[in-house]
Amino acid sequence: MSNPCSSLLEVLGLIVGVGAWFCSLAATIMPSWKSLSTELLSAESYEVGLWETCVVQEGGATECREYDSLLGLSHDIMLARILMCLSDALALLGIIIAIPGLKQVKSCQWEEGWRVKRGMKITAGILFLIAGIVGLIPVSFMAHDIVKKFFDHSLPEVVPRFEFGDAMFVGWAAGFLHVVAAILFFASCSGLGYAEPRLVYHRRQNEYPNAPGPSGKRTEYV
Repeated sequence: MSNPCSSLLEVLGLIVGVGAWFCSLAATIMPSWKSLSTELLSAESYEVGLWETCVVQEGGATECREYDSLLGLSHDIMLARILMCLSDALALLGIIIAIPGLKQVKSCQWEEGWRVKRGMKITAGILFLIAGIVGLIPVSFMAHDIVKKFFDHSLPEVVPRFEFGDAMFVGWAAGFLHVVAAILFFASCSGLGYAEPRLVYHRRQNEYPNAPGPSGKRTEYV
């Protein structure tokens, strides 16, 4: 019989995985990985993203400009681009593999199909786990670089310093949700050591003894 807890865990894993993928995609696109505001120009702030830089004015007006050259990017921006795109691709592949592995989806109906479904969910969990780790690397690396430069006492106090942007918090949330989705898929497979219930027909053969005749002997009828 199907375990309802296992079905609930895999559905939650898919929902969390889809939410994590949207967060990761949003963090990749958002232009606010780094934020910079100066005391000289308090009405404006600068934001640095993976694809463009923006100037945000106090009235809400925003002017963005894409990077001129790919080779002119800094190493942290280039690394973040590659790893975030890789994380998005792995998470999307995990979602595609996880959907036919759900019990609610009518697929793999043959006798050993439950093994294939279990393999799909384990594969999806591994992909989500790798996507979470890969997505956390650029966010944490850039956060470490920001903190290191912010508390650099060799620079004068008047020199403006970058701070955390909104995209970094979205990226942390995406990485955490990817790991949670992987754990849910692994947990849904832990008790799946049985096949789906099937109807088995057995042929039953009835044997009737020969009825005894009047003389007490059995009479065989041909």
